[in-house]
Amino acid sequence: MSDPAAVLAGHVRRFNDAVRTGDFTEMVAGFAPDAEMSFVGAPVGPFAGREAIAAAYAEQPPDDEIRLLGEPRVEGDTVETDYAWAAEGTRSGRLILTERDGAIARLVVTFE
Repeated sequence: MSDPAAVLAGHVRRFNDAVRTGDFTEMVAGFAPDAEMSFVGAPVGPFAGREAIAAAYAEQPPDDEIRLLGEPRVEGDTVETDYAWAAEGTRSGRLILTERDGAIARLVVTFE
């Protein structure tokens, strides 16, 4: 088993790079082929599979980077942490990531 906190940190780095460049290819590659991504508190998704996740980012690319807040909480293969949109700087919700073999198997993004 990989370190879920390291998988999360890598995802956030790739996400922020993608926001800056407009190319989400590397970020999406961090998801397992059968990954699931869902949003709580936002009228979008869920998305099943890497291709559906890639299509979602192509259709509605985010325009702000995210910042992790506090220490990630790891339990088994899942990590949870608070995040903020960089432009706002205040807590926006939680990222809940489950890793499998170093890839993202499931990502839940909450908007609170």
